[in-house]
Amino acid sequence: MTFSYDGSKYSGYQKQPNEKTIQGELEDALKRINNDQEVSISASGRTDAKVHALNQKAHFDINIDIEPEQLKKALNSLIPKDIYVKKVERVNESFHARFNVRAKEYIYKINMGEYDPLEKDYVFQYNKKLDVVEIERAMKYLEGTHNFKSFTKTDEEKDDYVRTISQTNLIRDVKNVNKITLCFVGTGFLRYMVRNLVGTLIEIGEGKRKSEDILTILTAEDRNAAGITAHPEGLYLKDVFYM
Repeated sequence: MTFSYDGSKYSGYQKQPNEKTIQGELEDALKRINNDQEVSISASGRTDAKVHALNQKAHFDINIDIEPEQLKKALNSLIPKDIYVKKVERVNESFHARFNVRAKEYIYKINMGEYDPLEKDYVFQYNKKLDVVEIERAMKYLEGTHNFKSFTKTDEEKDDYVRTISQTNLIRDVKNVNKITLCFVGTGFLRYMVRNLVGTLIEIGEGKRKSEDILTILTAEDRNAAGITAHPEGLYLKDVFYM
């Protein structure tokens, strides 16, 4: 299943007790379709509260015989309008939406111009000029295989902090020079990693750090060496790629 969502009114993707979540809404709808039998969804990953997705992926098993297109229509008739199922397709038993992921792409939108109340939940309202050239230079230092421990949540000890960022890109909006989009494609991302990368890049754009400081931060393997955690509303899971 490929689906998109506006995460601004949700406590993230993952189901939590007494919280409104994307997974919870989808599983409730699938239960109704599946003759009131529980359905568990496995997604490509989880997004935090107020984070959006353009092409999130998930798989699930259901007991009824239904064509994928009919299932898509049924789901979209039951879920809230800020979630939309774009595609449903049958896969073989070996497919897993999380473990078969080859790469993911995240984007982060920033407004350096005047505050826009209509976009406050979808574009980070930085509302000041940044050195875009220096940010772009810094992003290139992130490419490759590195230990990203400096850019993840400090209270989660993992066995492996090594990830590969295969591509970064800074896109300037041709219609509005004050809007930029930071793009990251990688094999996988640690918790808060993209938001911590963006927070550090913003500090570089402010002139508080230099682009080459990225190398020092990576070597430190210490969350305290990196910058702030950027706000969630500018972040989107853009796409998920499979083997």
